Amino acid sequence: MTTDLRVLRNAEWDVWSDALSAAFGERPSPEELALRRELTEVERSLGVWDGRRCVGTAGAISFGLTVPGGAEVPAAGVTMVSVQPTHRRRGVLRSMMRRQLADVRERGEPLAVLTASEPAIYGRFGYGAAAQDMRLTVDTVRLPAPELPGVDGVRLRLVDPVTALADCERVYAELVPARPGMLTRPPGWEKVTVLDVPGKQPGAGELQCVLAEVDGEVRGYTRYALKPQWDDAGPCGTVLVRHVEALEPVVYAALWRHLFGIDLSSSVSVATRPVDDALLHLVPDQRRCGIGLRESLFVRPVELGAALAARTYRTPVDVVLEVADPFCPWNEGRWRLSGDEKGASCARTADAADLALSVRELGSAYLGGFTLSSLAAAGRVRELRPGALAAASVAFGSDVAPWLPYGF
Repeated sequence: MTTDLRVLRNAEWDVWSDALSAAFGERPSPEELALRRELTEVERSLGVWDGRRCVGTAGAISFGLTVPGGAEVPAAGVTMVSVQPTHRRRGVLRSMMRRQLADVRERGEPLAVLTASEPAIYGRFGYGAAAQDMRLTVDTVRLPAPELPGVDGVRLRLVDPVTALADCERVYAELVPARPGMLTRPPGWEKVTVLDVPGKQPGAGELQCVLAEVDGEVRGYTRYALKPQWDDAGPCGTVLVRHVEALEPVVYAALWRHLFGIDLSSSVSVATRPVDDALLHLVPDQRRCGIGLRESLFVRPVELGAALAARTYRTPVDVVLEVADPFCPWNEGRWRLSGDEKGASCARTADAADLALSVRELGSAYLGGFTLSSLAAAGRVRELRPGALAAASVAFGSDVAPWLPYGF
């Protein structure tokens, strides 16, 4: 059987989108489909065709990714990847991944990033888990609301989520350079943050938005919905938090105090926060926060030298890396990385290697979320020169945990 892999044509989008929905067992609402169509970069989307039937899909979004040091690095956000169950284990996914990474390289993007519904799939293509999500279910009955001096001076205002988009985006944009893993959004992607599809969260009410203002200026916001529930003792609903962001600690505390105090609720559930989130230090008992962790953002260096030179390093580093990358062979070989907190360079070298690892491990360590030492303890990094591992592991670290605040 012969299949045809090609760039998506505008006239094929409906069939392509239907194939994607079928592969995930989804039935998108008209609002979701309209937004998917608007945000699809058709020229960066691939389809595999068996006759007139679309049997494979893959797309990419043109993002900017914050890296340690605060720089914004061009990155391809890999998304909408699917293979029909009738065409599994025939090389369909591999062919799309290979074509896509070649295209990313041609565009001059040093990195590709993705979120994975099944993480085990993407390691063989060089993607390494680089950041974690922290999920919280906070017991707001047993925990007091967060307090900081000055919270009473923060004005909270309930507003329409769509009307408030511009104010929220200004806050988000100011936060992006401060944390590795955050993405600059292409135009239109802000709409994803307020998409409120009935039935998406069964039993929950409409999405609400609260702006936090100091001296008349918006300095933070939260978006949430209330999921009411009752038992014999009375109301015990859950506040389902989608986003909560602030530019100062006192504003962050004020927003959480609001969320803790919403009537008819006894808990607050938030699907994603960074692992170093300040809320853990605004409450007296973290055990009442129902903490769960999972990997979120996966990073794949596409142009290895450019990717490693694009970020800064916490301590001075001068190390030769022996890199394996059979899927993108242009990255294979020895690279000398030299850098510090001011900048870095990375170029090919014939010098003896200090560390041996694959591009997947470099992806995991790239944002500072996982250490080279922990990867070495799992047998995935080999130290070839004594002392090289400890020095490089510290240098690759980040004082701020990487975090991806939304999926794509």
